[in-house]
Amino acid sequence: MGTETEEKRENMLTVSQLNLYIKQIIDSVPMLNGIVVKGEISNCKIHSSGHIYMSLKDESSVIRAVMFRSSASRLDFTPKNGIKVMAKGRISVYERDGQYQLYVDYMMVDGIGDLHLAFEQLKQKLNAEGLFAPEHKKKLPKYPKKVGVVTAPTGAAIRDIINVLSRRFSYSDILIYPVLVQGVNAAESIVKAIEYFNEFNAADVLIVGRGGGSIEDLWAFNEEIVARAIYKSEIPIVSAVGHEIDFTISDFAADLRAPTPSAAAELVVPSQTELIEKFNNVYSRLTRCALNIVEKKRFSLKYLEDKNVIKNPNAKLDEKRMYIDSLTMSLDNLISKRMMEKQQSLGVMVSKLDGLSPLGTIARGFSVAKTLDNKVIKRVEDVNSGDKISVVVENGEINATVD
Repeated sequence: MGTETEEKRENMLTVSQLNLYIKQIIDSVPMLNGIVVKGEISNCKIHSSGHIYMSLKDESSVIRAVMFRSSASRLDFTPKNGIKVMAKGRISVYERDGQYQLYVDYMMVDGIGDLHLAFEQLKQKLNAEGLFAPEHKKKLPKYPKKVGVVTAPTGAAIRDIINVLSRRFSYSDILIYPVLVQGVNAAESIVKAIEYFNEFNAADVLIVGRGGGSIEDLWAFNEEIVARAIYKSEIPIVSAVGHEIDFTISDFAADLRAPTPSAAAELVVPSQTELIEKFNNVYSRLTRCALNIVEKKRFSLKYLEDKNVIKNPNAKLDEKRMYIDSLTMSLDNLISKRMMEKQQSLGVMVSKLDGLSPLGTIARGFSVAKTLDNKVIKRVEDVNSGDKISVVVENGEINATVD
């Protein structure tokens, strides 16, 4: 009887001892460490401490989960009820409640829609902060002297922008800041360019963008740091990313969104053809007005002559006619002089633009070597024997192998 009582006492545990014992057993199972659990978030609560408490459920079961602040700070989306996720972590026991749960170290949205979800969440966040508000949009200058372009140094986008700006308004200087437009460091490269133009007040308006591509290719323009750099810019910015159907966070943060890089070039400068036509119209109106005044004066003089109001009318009339003829000649000379000055100025600006254009440099016999991931080769150390490269020349690209 005494022995049986002693055995019962040896098997007797407090609640805390039992929970600790179960925790030690679960913690010792290798399969439950580094496990990935798929499920839908429910009962999600983001604590002021930064910890995230939630449950993961499927059609028939549920498990409690917690993600501590150190891990939660690395998330690229905001957990919400209803989002399906894949959570990586370990299973352990919370001793106080005797509750086993998933301790999450990393979590990502389950499925191909994670980029779209991140896009929408960042869009809502920045919109709530007022980054897209109309009252913050700056007006573009009517006649910009300097147009800054932030894009890749090669490709269709930069060629289209240069061609349109040169044709449409040759009086503007084009300043190109070459950047990465996709990849790991692309967002930082774009931000650096925007900050440079603002620091040195190097342009009157900026075009920021690239050609078309997939959502992954365009993702640098969906980064938060790019949107905030655009918002902080004192220089008006036109966002020109992808094709007409593509929308990025940069489009919403910019002062104006253009559907394509070519359209952006159309928007930032006026048409010099239209301006010359307006100038010619004004010139014609002034000429007609001057001739009308001359005719009225001649009529008045003729009237006075016929009425014999003035003495020696013929002499007075000849004097007035000579004066009117002198005014007419002065007006014609002044107009001709102004037209010649404008034509000379236009020629100087066109020559200057040709000298600055990277395409003009290539046309004079130079070339640009780049790697297959569009990185410009500046030094011999940038390549190794056997690397595949391309050489940009005037009428295309030459594929080559480094020997």
